[in-house]
Amino acid sequence: MDYIDPHIHMVSRTTDDYATLARMGCVAMSEPAFWAGYDRGSVDGFRDYFRQLTETEPKRAAAYGIQHFTWLCINAKEAENVSLSRDVIAMIPEFLDAANVLGIGEIGLNKNTRNESIVFLEHLELAIKHNQSILIHTPHLEDKFQGTRMILDMLSDDQRLDRDRVLVDHVEEHTIAEVLDRGFWAGMTLYPVTKCTPERAADMIEMTGGERLLVNSAGDWGPSKPTAVPDLIFELRRRGHRESLIKKVVYDNPIEFFSKSPNFNFTPRDAS
Repeated sequence: MDYIDPHIHMVSRTTDDYATLARMGCVAMSEPAFWAGYDRGSVDGFRDYFRQLTETEPKRAAAYGIQHFTWLCINAKEAENVSLSRDVIAMIPEFLDAANVLGIGEIGLNKNTRNESIVFLEHLELAIKHNQSILIHTPHLEDKFQGTRMILDMLSDDQRLDRDRVLVDHVEEHTIAEVLDRGFWAGMTLYPVTKCTPERAADMIEMTGGERLLVNSAGDWGPSKPTAVPDLIFELRRRGHRESLIKKVVYDNPIEFFSKSPNFNFTPRDAS
């Protein structure tokens, strides 16, 4: 089955991972901007990183028949440096017309601090000004519930936002309902340590019916599995779910959400 990974950090993966993903059926992916494993010290460091996301990774992916899209921001882990964050936010418009840029992300909270909230709101202002879709990072573990509520409240307070163009990622059993109930899209991350397993994701799909729901691997520098989406496909098949439901979650829903971005020029695989 062809599938799309809506959240994976290929700058941290080897070329062999691209080959493996292609063999598993991955036909497209989106790569949000994120932490590099260390705090970057200058706006030029981010400019080089955005060039990697808009120039280098699309070429690496295309060599294996995978279409690569991206999102731009300064990650919440680095948002404590408000001055640098503002410099990066001011620089981002240089890249918004790049052919594979879908919007602003992954923005959000890490430790739910005041500075993180300031930078989050300034990212929202950037997205609204430039009519961009938004991809949200929600915190890990013990900060998850409070941080998700804080994010949803900040989003809901801005009446200019189109909630149908906002994807709130890394939802779990205790946050998914409120995300969907407030009219946003929800993303489930199949991550071996701090997110959820394929089994738990399958439970949430059964609970919600799969509407406005995406699933991703978030493969990055740490313990992660870039082929986690196929693991979910296998789990849903093991449970006897219809192929149409599986396709909806791993292929149709990403296309529907990403199509809200003008730069999502996706070409399906020729089925003839």
